[in-house]
Amino acid sequence: MTTVTITPISTFRTDDPYPFCPGCGHGPILDRLNEAMIKLDLDPAKVVIVSDIGCSGLSDQYFITSAFHGLHGRSITYATGIKLADPDLDVVVIMGDGGTGIGGTHLISAARRNIGITVIVMNNLNFGMTGGQHSTTTPEGGITSTTPLGNLEHPLDICATVGVNGAGYVYRGSSFDHDLADRIAAGMRKPGFALLDVWDLCTAYYVRSNKFTRAGMEDSMRSWGMEPGLLYDREVTEYATGYRAAHEAIVGTPTLSARPIPVEFESTLDHPMSLVVAGSAGGKIRSASRLIALGAIRSGLWAAQRDDYPVTVKSGHSVSELWLAPEEMPLTAVTRPDVLAIISADGHGKAGPYLSAMTANDLVLTIPEYADLDTEAQVVVIDPKSAERRIPKTSMGLVYLAAALAMTGPYPLDALRVAAAAGSFSEVNLEAVETGIALV
Repeated sequence: MTTVTITPISTFRTDDPYPFCPGCGHGPILDRLNEAMIKLDLDPAKVVIVSDIGCSGLSDQYFITSAFHGLHGRSITYATGIKLADPDLDVVVIMGDGGTGIGGTHLISAARRNIGITVIVMNNLNFGMTGGQHSTTTPEGGITSTTPLGNLEHPLDICATVGVNGAGYVYRGSSFDHDLADRIAAGMRKPGFALLDVWDLCTAYYVRSNKFTRAGMEDSMRSWGMEPGLLYDREVTEYATGYRAAHEAIVGTPTLSARPIPVEFESTLDHPMSLVVAGSAGGKIRSASRLIALGAIRSGLWAAQRDDYPVTVKSGHSVSELWLAPEEMPLTAVTRPDVLAIISADGHGKAGPYLSAMTANDLVLTIPEYADLDTEAQVVVIDPKSAERRIPKTSMGLVYLAAALAMTGPYPLDALRVAAAAGSFSEVNLEAVETGIALV
């Protein structure tokens, strides 16, 4: 029998020297991270160091682990995705105080969720890479290149912010702490979100402008109401693990049951056909177009829908473009519709490019207000007031589209009736379909 001895890894560091300024605390913090990972006897292949922009963003390249480098303030979001994808990974975020301000919402959300990542904040109280500008953690009165008369803002308490939002492990200290490696190791062992707010000296800017020293660092923390030490240590459920446990019973099964649309009718359409309905938001334009598409599918056609409406949803325009075709085709914008329905002033305001592109072979259905449209297409005016019943504004789109189908005949009208009869609004939809057909 052969015995295989696995030698614990002696260092996670590469041989490359750090690029930081003389006296900068970033190097010692990375050394303590290296010690922590050695203490934990981690597998480098199962460790991911995530960083963003700033002096701290240079860190990941000095370790033999996997790494991910991204945008400023977004390192926590990348780390969250990595941990969710593989909960067995040890994910460490290295970021600066600038990143905690730029990505403050990400910081809070990760703490709320207790996603199992360890965040090491290299907090040197300013933007050290870009010229010593003040950051969200610059103390009141702090002299920086952007606050030469003293900072007027109250500094962000990173630890209190994540702690009050449920983080599992929160520690505040400095790059000089003799037990920092043990603190980092404890944070990495903790299930859930762990954050270490590690203050260090920016010798290029903040130290020079504020006569900030190692001796005064801990006193400064207390005088600013930011006590050092282990501040929160809670028993929490790690999000990625908890999520998988909660959904274990349905892993691999569809979240929505399949609802195939049966083909019950035949279509004689032998070429792609485009329809556009231009109306107002809140008028169920998209819903009407969807019913036309469902009728097409029930007739064995391929259908695609593209919608345009403003962010206000209930005001402004609503335009739906439909493609019907005997075979699948790429989804593209409609530039010259075969059929265009204009049913409101908002829709008319968006119809210009369509109208100018249409030819004598195309068809426009419109309300009486726009009988004199400037277009080469055939214009048919349909007056809603001539219908036997009053047409609600929310049914106008379906009325005009049903009329368009009755005039052009791409598929049997019974297919549209079946599509309209399904769902919660079957009575209203069927009435709109029959009204449109009768108006032709």
